[in-house]
Amino acid sequence: MNSPYNVPKLLQEHYSLTCTNFKSLEGYDSTNFKVTTDKGTYLLKIYQPEPGIKELLDAENKILLLLNNELPGYFSNPIPNVRQELITTIQTNERETIFLRLLTFLEGSFFAESSPSTSLYYSLGQLLGKMDKALTGQYYSAVAAKDFDWDLKLYQRNLRYVPYIKNPKQRKWAEYFFMQQKEVADPLLRKLPKTILHGDANDWNLLVNGDKVTGLIDFGDMCYSPLINELAIALTYVMFGKDEPFQWAIPVLTGFHEVMPLLPPEVDLLFYLIGTRLAVSVSKSAYTKTLKPNSDYITISEKPAWELLEKWVRMNPRRVSHEFRTALGMPPTIVDNTDMLLSKRLKVASKALSISFDKPIHMVSAAFQYMHDDLGNTYLDAYNNIPHVGHCHPRIVQAGQQQMARLNTNTRYLSEVYNNYAAKLLSKFPAKLSKVFFVNSGSAASDLALRLAQTHSRKKGIVVMEHGYHGNTRQVIDISHYKYNRKGGQGKAEHILEATLPDTYKGQYTQNDGTAGKQYASDLIARIKASDLDIGTFISEPIVGCGGQVPLAKGYLKEMYAFIRANGGVCINDEVQTGFGRLGDYFWGFEMQQVVPDIVILGKPIANGHPMGAVVTTEDIAASFETGMEFFSSFGGNPVSCAIAHAVLDVLEEEQLPEHAQNIGSYILNGFEKLKEKYEWAGNARGQGLFLGLELVKDKVRKEPFTELAAFVKDKLKEQNILIGTDGPFDNTLKIKPPMCFTQANADELLQAIDEALGTWTNT
Repeated sequence: MNSPYNVPKLLQEHYSLTCTNFKSLEGYDSTNFKVTTDKGTYLLKIYQPEPGIKELLDAENKILLLLNNELPGYFSNPIPNVRQELITTIQTNERETIFLRLLTFLEGSFFAESSPSTSLYYSLGQLLGKMDKALTGQYYSAVAAKDFDWDLKLYQRNLRYVPYIKNPKQRKWAEYFFMQQKEVADPLLRKLPKTILHGDANDWNLLVNGDKVTGLIDFGDMCYSPLINELAIALTYVMFGKDEPFQWAIPVLTGFHEVMPLLPPEVDLLFYLIGTRLAVSVSKSAYTKTLKPNSDYITISEKPAWELLEKWVRMNPRRVSHEFRTALGMPPTIVDNTDMLLSKRLKVASKALSISFDKPIHMVSAAFQYMHDDLGNTYLDAYNNIPHVGHCHPRIVQAGQQQMARLNTNTRYLSEVYNNYAAKLLSKFPAKLSKVFFVNSGSAASDLALRLAQTHSRKKGIVVMEHGYHGNTRQVIDISHYKYNRKGGQGKAEHILEATLPDTYKGQYTQNDGTAGKQYASDLIARIKASDLDIGTFISEPIVGCGGQVPLAKGYLKEMYAFIRANGGVCINDEVQTGFGRLGDYFWGFEMQQVVPDIVILGKPIANGHPMGAVVTTEDIAASFETGMEFFSSFGGNPVSCAIAHAVLDVLEEEQLPEHAQNIGSYILNGFEKLKEKYEWAGNARGQGLFLGLELVKDKVRKEPFTELAAFVKDKLKEQNILIGTDGPFDNTLKIKPPMCFTQANADELLQAIDEALGTWTNT
């Protein structure tokens, strides 16, 4: 075979072996050959010179000799050369130095090709435990000084490879676990015991015979690292390709623990360490594929690694810890302290603050479209639209952390971060909307929008939308029919005129081809003309969320904007819930109505949950506000907020989330239409992108609200760990507005759960 080395000559000259056959084997750091000789089969390894290589190989030889003494037959044995040296140094013809090692060749089938069994996996745990127990107390400076990508404690070396992951929707999973390792695991890991580890007990380095692991090969990733890393790496590969990963992790864990007892903190960190090993694996593979695009050896575990990583993102860390602890007879992680937490909250907080569900949920962590409670449950979040690009998205977290470490101050100082974000945000709007004010909430943005409108129009009268909601300040509650017209509200203020919700499902006009929009607008214009109010402001959402996810009738805003402006008024569009691509084809909701407002209110998703809001307006309106009174918001437009918000726009573009919202939203709406055909109670499916509603009615003729059924469905979904909301004046509309990373698989899960809940109601 072709080889730069004369393998038979090397074996004869240095080991007195007659080579009858040799075969090249792949490897990362050495050139490897399986050699058949007159005295048996061996593994010949050839190393290129590099600093410290001889000391490292010497340490590896000593470790193998120790392990073969303690656990004979499980590991390769170093073979001395004719001079009784375990490392052979050779000067080649090219005057370079190479090093040889000859090891006994372990025969057996690969673990990767074996059939899973509890006894096999238990034997793996036993072998790893016995090996690490034998290595306890061993220390070699050459091993401790190794600085390489596969040492799990040095995972940060692999951050440089993350950009090579082409799919940004997958890339974020790797980034997430690197972030979790740094923020959650590292502070605890530093306190845990270290030892020399094999460091790569993957399924192609393990040999089996029947239901027993019979060998462990390739000590090239040997390192001095926290003991628990050995087990985390092995468990990662054990769980590859498994529908029930825990089922196969437990026997390995118990086998190891029986020999080498683990500490509870070590067990608690396994979730993070497994996630980090997966992140290292996929990042390293992405980079290495650019160097060796045709290497099966490099990419062999990539597909199952991605599959497990996707599952692992959904896992609740407490559930993993609890299952592992329980299997080892340790104190449980999960203890229900809901009542105690609720009692403490009621002592310090007003009952005016609502809590979802009769049995409240204590959330403790989250990842993208999944939320984790303290009882180990993972909830599919189909309700929270504020974490717009996903809970704890690493790009968003990193943006905030990095800017917070540099500077956070107010807008009285110049800031490139402010300028860059403002420019990028305004680039998403029509040219007419060219000025932006930053505040720290949607409520503050609504309040400022009213000030701008009234200062410009010099009129106090305001037209508000039936069931509209715009925030929680005193002035904003006055324009929020959803608040002032309900329990605890003080009723309509004198300067307010209410517009009837232009609802084409249950309203007076239902022909939604532009006809109904004109009719609703005509009626409102007549009322404005008949009113004593001097109307200077018209405000509405493009889809009225608290009205039950009701899109305004087509053409409605065109008519209203034209009339309001003709009479010296200002048109405000509230995009707090609908903006930033949530509506799919429409980055802003006003685009649905083919209008351009004078003022746009932004909040909620603008910074993915970081408290921020904004008002975007025209040059003329901004100029009208320059009265001599300074506008200043202590926190509005600070560099940290702007950095985070800028990252949100970046992620929306990189992950193509508006397009994704359109596709998944259409898929869900199609599913809702099928539910309408199947159930009498499913009255109307509506919305756009990932801002959707399914209105439940007692019958499709009278359309009487079915509030009890909506509550029943919401509670049934909560029992299945799916979060949705209900809304509308009668709380009879199922409200769907998940993080934008919600997938088609998530949509299938949601639709099936709603279907089952409606079916359960029908059957009872």
